[in-house]
Amino acid sequence: MLEAVLIDDEEKALQSLTWELTNFSSEIKVVASFTDPFEALNYLENNKPDCLFLDIEMPIMDGFQFIQKIKNKDFPVIITTAYNQYAIKALKNEAIDYLLKPIDTDDLNDTIAKIKKYNLKNNTVNRLEKILLNLNSNSGQKRITLNTDGKLLFLDSNDILYAESDGNYSTIFLENGQKIVLTKKLKEVNELLPNEDFFRVHNSYVVNLNKIKEFIKTDGYVVLQSNHKIPVSRQKKSDFLDLL
Repeated sequence: MLEAVLIDDEEKALQSLTWELTNFSSEIKVVASFTDPFEALNYLENNKPDCLFLDIEMPIMDGFQFIQKIKNKDFPVIITTAYNQYAIKALKNEAIDYLLKPIDTDDLNDTIAKIKKYNLKNNTVNRLEKILLNLNSNSGQKRITLNTDGKLLFLDSNDILYAESDGNYSTIFLENGQKIVLTKKLKEVNELLPNEDFFRVHNSYVVNLNKIKEFIKTDGYVVLQSNHKIPVSRQKKSDFLDLL
């Protein structure tokens, strides 16, 4: 049984959609429905449905804006609307399918098949990811695992020069000149790095202590072996000097 969450700003539309889904198919169970998109976002932070049926035209926040605000979207999204002009945009916004109201039985059966295929593939990928993570953590080496661009990267921490913050994103700079952009805050990146080798010298920078060539006390910055100059904040200076 597929557990579904429904979102539509109109209560009658939710009731109608619930009736269509449960009466047209014995494979879907509606576990929650919302007219308020913010309540729905809070629910999805703590619950993972098998699928999400989402209306497009909502006054507070439209469906496409809602998709962008989902923090951990590892479930399929199906757009539901009475208007057919949103089909291409729906697919570009990572929805797996598009259903026109009132829902047609054959269309719903096709959507259910897509949901199953998506979840099967996603579960397989998650299992493989766990296996790889366990292998990496048991290797005995100082390696870190990064999830970016739909792939897992296993890096030797000694290859990292420093990491720089860019709001909700971070960039890792490698010794070979490569840059890796992550959809993680610097705090999250810092937690992935070995404490004995890395230090957050500034709100915007974490450096590899083994790559520091010199510390310019008067100007308050470190020079790495790559000649990158990284500022050291006043608040971090004392702790940083203790480490050195």
